[in-house]
Amino acid sequence: MTPSPWLFPGGQPGRPISTTQLTQRLNQLGIRPNQARSTALFQLATEIPAAILARTLGIHTDVAVAWQRLSAGDWATYANEVSRRTATENR
Repeated sequence: MTPSPWLFPGGQPGRPISTTQLTQRLNQLGIRPNQARSTALFQLATEIPAAILARTLGIHTDVAVAWQRLSAGDWATYANEVSRRTATENR
């Protein structure tokens, strides 16, 4: 049998596993990928401005703003971090 180039090979030769099939397998193992994804996205919303979040993820700015409000994100921290990085790089 030829080894597959895919980390998670699908049922058809040369094709990756489908999202639905992978989700089912992970759920059977007690892993909830949707919860982990949501957590990661909300964490990101606390760390960067909504406009950058929207552009990076390809979502509408209103959605990014709503995520930021829900996650109590304060992008002033992000701006401060970027300004410190820029100041350090310019030395």
